[in-house]
Amino acid sequence: MTARNILFIMADQLRFDYLSCAGHPHLHTPNIDRIAQEGVRFSRAYVQSPVCGASRMCFYTGRYMQSHGAVWNGVPLKVGEMTIGDYLRPLGLRTALVGKTHMRADHEGMARLGIDPDSPIGTLVTQCGFEPWARDDGLHGQGPEGWYDPAAEDTPYQNYLRAHGYNSENPWHDFANSARDDDGERLSGWLMQHSDQPAAVPDEHSETPWTTREAMAFMEDAGDDPWCLHLSYIKPHWPYIVPEPYHAMYGPEHVIPAVRNEAERADPHPVYGAFMNHRGAKAFSRQGVRENVIPAYMGLIKQLDDQIGELLDFMEAQGRLDDTLIVFTSDHGDFLGDHWLGEKDLFHEPSAKVPLLIRDPSAAADATRGTVCDALVESIDLAATFVDIAGGSDQSHRIEGTSLVPWLHNTPPDQWRRHVISEYFYGIFPSGIALHAEDIEDARLFMIFDGRYKLMHHPKMRPMLFDLETDPDELDDLGADPNYADTCDRLMAALHKWGLRESQRQTKSTDQLLAMRGKSARRGINVGLWDLDDVPDADMRDMLS
Repeated sequence: MTARNILFIMADQLRFDYLSCAGHPHLHTPNIDRIAQEGVRFSRAYVQSPVCGASRMCFYTGRYMQSHGAVWNGVPLKVGEMTIGDYLRPLGLRTALVGKTHMRADHEGMARLGIDPDSPIGTLVTQCGFEPWARDDGLHGQGPEGWYDPAAEDTPYQNYLRAHGYNSENPWHDFANSARDDDGERLSGWLMQHSDQPAAVPDEHSETPWTTREAMAFMEDAGDDPWCLHLSYIKPHWPYIVPEPYHAMYGPEHVIPAVRNEAERADPHPVYGAFMNHRGAKAFSRQGVRENVIPAYMGLIKQLDDQIGELLDFMEAQGRLDDTLIVFTSDHGDFLGDHWLGEKDLFHEPSAKVPLLIRDPSAAADATRGTVCDALVESIDLAATFVDIAGGSDQSHRIEGTSLVPWLHNTPPDQWRRHVISEYFYGIFPSGIALHAEDIEDARLFMIFDGRYKLMHHPKMRPMLFDLETDPDELDDLGADPNYADTCDRLMAALHKWGLRESQRQTKSTDQLLAMRGKSARRGINVGLWDLDDVPDADMRDMLS
């Protein structure tokens, strides 16, 4: 049977190597592994920006960060950028969202164009092209200057918690992402010293199971109509805290040693050195922090895996596994102390490389089931893949990614990309301001990786370079070594060529441009004629004589 539906599952801040199908020695994820066993695991998939908002806008538009312009969390995706929903709705698919997008709407642009945010089209524009079945970005921080997300007080999950007796202004923080001490006092999940404590909600009331139930409810509502559901879990993103029994499933003995050495701190690239001084990096470099946090991170992944199992069982009972393309991925990884860093943000493997599993139910994919594909893949390829699966026409004048269907159907293309690209803007960080006080527009980084050499380019600083064949842990920066100048030059030339690509022509496809050739003369525009002998078209000679 061919795929009529698309289930696009995204975890948040999930490392590529924290799945058992990717080789983790202690964390067993049989349900996520099932997607790989019944499909293809892409072992070299990279995001186009290693931070939530910018990365997700690349996934949703199929375009590089430089093209869509939403360079950081909270930077709006400009009106007019087409997303997955805009491509799939005309093909007959109902496109919906459960969970997070981290998209900020371009309200200024909407006001300029007279688009009412509450109108049907306005809703789609403000929700990244998706029908918001249950949008909840799950970042409901609250501080002295207000909420991180202006809508955070009145979201589906906050209201769900209140309906179940968790009465506070911010139950997401006070209960779902905090613990309790012996006296019943709150232990905030923002403080990583509390990561080993169980969240103050039972498993069934925590974010991941709630998100799964909303996905099931959407599928039931959709019935037999074709759909694309973006099921976007907020976890294992911080706060690193998980309910019973997952909080106690793993301990310090299950924590893999950090990938780092003292040489990395000896004379680092200026940006890398500055990032080592970020608060999260310094925290993960402290003794005991990784041993407290990573078991909770693993517990969050185990909980996610159990919920994927619930979802797959539900879909199987509903007959939906037979006609649904299933994709499982993440928006970026998490350093977890590797390379003396916390969070994400730079381009080392723990941050920029993500899991990507695709299960295609069609018979054409039978030959690739359970295989691993090591082609260089970019997150922007998913938008092209979805259009291809749904039977849409070529959209390469807009979508910069390339369909992965040939890899799924055992018909690998004769030519495939030789490099993957990622971008990063760090101008809002104090380090970005300190390094580029005169012009934070200089706070930009680019990554180009050819499968062996990874170059991290800064427009005004020396590059970083790693040879992943001889140094798979990326511990030895070769960027200043004159013996590798030719390698740097080669990768820089490829990056330069990428920078000159045509990325803004979005209203005419290549086929449409080709069809325009020679048509202006037939419509009366005849520049450069001397006499009638220069007119090959008999009809035009009659018109001009």
